[in-house]
Amino acid sequence: MIKHRGFPGRLPSSDFQFTIRRANPKGATPLVARERYRDRRPPDRRADTGFVAALWACFGNEPFERGNLDAGRLSWLFGREVLPAEDPFDPESYEALLVLDEAAARRSFPDAFGPEGK
Repeated sequence: MIKHRGFPGRLPSSDFQFTIRRANPKGATPLVARERYRDRRPPDRRADTGFVAALWACFGNEPFERGNLDAGRLSWLFGREVLPAEDPFDPESYEALLVLDEAAARRSFPDAFGPEGK
């Protein structure tokens, strides 16, 4: 499992985790597309925005390996802003390649791209 050096471990001043410390010996948690409802709590929305901002800062729109990125946090974005970058895609692999869909991410999280993102 690759560890993304320089990627924030969590949202500052919160308990929202962005990375994991070590691989699960039973295998990676599968990525699944989770439904995001409009009435999500503001802290959850801030965590999503912070995670998208970190993905953009570290990877841009280039494919990246899942590695130590938190499956739960990725699952909130998977299938919309974060897409598989390979076919066939293995949702249970730490080596799976993903890519940030910039257009979808800018629509959903304009604040993640700074003032010019709006």
